[in-house]
Amino acid sequence: MASIAVIGAGITGITTAYKLLKHGFDVTVFDRNAYAAMETSFANGGQLSASNAEVWNQPATFLKGVKWMLRKDAPLLVHPAPSWHKLSWMAEFVLAARDYETNTIATTRLAIEARRHLLEMAETEGFAFDAERRGILHVYESRKEFTHAAGVNRLLEEGGLVRRAVTPQEIAAIEPRINGRFVGGFFTESDFTGDIHKFTRRLAEACVRHGATLRFDADVRVLAAAETGGASVTYADRRDPAAEPRTERFDAVVVCAGTASRKLARQLGDRVNIYPVKGYSLTVNLDDAESRAAAPYVSILDDHAKIVTSRLGADRLRLAGTAEFAGENRDIKAARIRPLVDWCRMRFPGVSTDSVVPWAGLRPMMPNMMPRVGRGRRPAVFYNTGHGHLGWTLAGATAEMIAAEIAGSFRNEPLAGSSGSRRQEALAA
Repeated sequence: MASIAVIGAGITGITTAYKLLKHGFDVTVFDRNAYAAMETSFANGGQLSASNAEVWNQPATFLKGVKWMLRKDAPLLVHPAPSWHKLSWMAEFVLAARDYETNTIATTRLAIEARRHLLEMAETEGFAFDAERRGILHVYESRKEFTHAAGVNRLLEEGGLVRRAVTPQEIAAIEPRINGRFVGGFFTESDFTGDIHKFTRRLAEACVRHGATLRFDADVRVLAAAETGGASVTYADRRDPAAEPRTERFDAVVVCAGTASRKLARQLGDRVNIYPVKGYSLTVNLDDAESRAAAPYVSILDDHAKIVTSRLGADRLRLAGTAEFAGENRDIKAARIRPLVDWCRMRFPGVSTDSVVPWAGLRPMMPNMMPRVGRGRRPAVFYNTGHGHLGWTLAGATAEMIAAEIAGSFRNEPLAGSSGSRRQEALAA
C-alpha cells in the first residue's frame, strides 16, 4: 500500500485525503492547527456556486481596483504599499485576461462536476452540513451590471449551467424577504449552500474511520522530494515547542496548504504563484423569532456590493464578501465588517444584528483564477491548491482529479523509487 502525505486539512486537503483513501492509499494529513478547517475553510460565504464561476481577469475589475484603492470600505481593496510578489502577481493577473472566456467556461464545468462529488461524500458517510438546496439568486439594481451579467450568462451556458433571467416580480416571488429596487436578476436552481466547516470536520472524521492518520498541531517546516522518487515531511509539534522536529517519509506528497502552498512549492522546486486575498464574513445569530422569519433561505449574491448570503440552519445567517490585497494579514478590520452589517440591515430590515460574529480568512488565489491541480517537477510531488474564492465550490472535483492522477501514476507508471510500503518514521538530525 503506497503512502501519501497530504499537506493541509482544509476543504481541499480533506477531500483529497478522502478520495485517496477510496483509491486504497495509506494517507497521512498534516495541519498546523488543532483541528480541520480552522483557516480559510472556517467561515466562508457558504455558496456552492457554479453561477459565480466568472473569473475576475477583465478590464472592469482592473479599473475598479484602481478606483477603490483609497476607500477603506471598498468591495475590492488593493493596498497601495508595493511588494515584489504583489506586483508580479498583478502583472500575471492582467495578462490572464486573454483567457477570461476560456477559464470562465472551464471553471463552470468544474463547479458543476464538483457538486456531485460533495453530495456523494456526505451521503455515503451519513452526515449533514446545513445544506439548503434552494438555488442562488443574483440581484441587480443597475441596468449596466444586469447587462454585463447577461453576457456572462452566455459563458456559463457554454459551460453547461442553466441560469435563467428573472424579473423584479420573480425576484420577490423567489425570495420575498429581500428588500431593494431591482431591475432584474438571474436564478440558478441547481446551486446550493452549506456550512464548509461542518462538512470538512465531518469528512475528516470519516477519513479517520477509513484509516487515515491526521496529524494536527504539526507545523510543516520542510518538504523534500528526490529526483528518483519519494518525499519527506519535516514538522514541529506546536504542542511541544522544545521537541526536536520529526521527519516522516512517504511515497508521494500532495500540497493542499492554501496560502502556504507557495512557500512549500518553492522547497520542492516548483513555482505556484498564490497570493493571499483576504475575504470577510459575518455570521448573524438569529436569536429571536422575528429575525428567523425575516432572514432569507434562498442564497443571495448582490453583484454590486459583492456580498453573498447563506442560511445555515434555522438560527444562523452567513454574509460574506469583499476582497483585500494586503499580504499575509488576518486582522479583522471594523471598516471591512461594517458594510456587511449595513447591507444586512438594508436588504433584510427585520433581521436583528445585535449578535454577530466577524471573521476574516485568506483565499489562496492564482493569477489566472484557476486552481493548480496536477504534478510537480519531481515525480512524487502533486498539487491541489490555489482555488481562490471557489474552494468550497470546486474542491469535490479537484480532489477526484488529483486522486485519480496519483492512482494512475502508481498503477500504470509507478513513481521512480516508490517502495509501495508503509512510511518509515525517523527523528530529524
